[in-house]
Amino acid sequence: MANRDIARLLPGDELIADPEIQIDRATSIQASINDVWPWIVQLGKGRASWYMPHRLERLIVWPAKKRSATRIVEELQSLREGDYVPDWGPGDPSFKVITLEPPRALVYLSLRDRANGWRWPSVAEPPSGVVAFSWALVLDEIDAERCRLHIRLRGRLGKKRPLRPFVATLGGLLDYLTVIVLFAGLKERVADTSNRPAVRSQGGHLSRSRRWRLRREPRL
Repeated sequence: MANRDIARLLPGDELIADPEIQIDRATSIQASINDVWPWIVQLGKGRASWYMPHRLERLIVWPAKKRSATRIVEELQSLREGDYVPDWGPGDPSFKVITLEPPRALVYLSLRDRANGWRWPSVAEPPSGVVAFSWALVLDEIDAERCRLHIRLRGRLGKKRPLRPFVATLGGLLDYLTVIVLFAGLKERVADTSNRPAVRSQGGHLSRSRRWRLRREPRL
């Protein structure tokens, strides 16, 4: 990425004012912002899951019901600020929707208390050792038929531990691999014009593996 992209201010930067880590990834997509936005909104565990290229997903994700959505799902489009979306472990973490500006910006915040099963802290003032992440997904228009997706992860790792440099390096590598896979899977889905109309799952409800496990709670 260009230095100007890394230095650019994005929605949600203020959530982690002094981050220990900041990771930026970006890609251009051959589709309009309005075509890409519904795919961004429905991302998440228990929702549309994490997009992968079809061949890779068929190879490594079993059973098939655990694979990511290949259609825009109407029930997953009603995301709101203050909603909580589950995330993958360890423990039982979640992301909170902080900023929702269709069709340009979606910002999540996650606080993870190791002593509380990696859930959100149970007190109003989180202890200093809590792990904190912000995750911003920002779409910029290139022209009427192209856009650019910029993803930024900012975080603090909590209490200082001897293996912190190793953890930060490993986390950066895992982020690179997972985001590259996401970009490829997203582009495949957007390129398939038959996927663009929103659909409802059979019977008007999401299957158990697709059910929108989301809580609405007052913002902290």
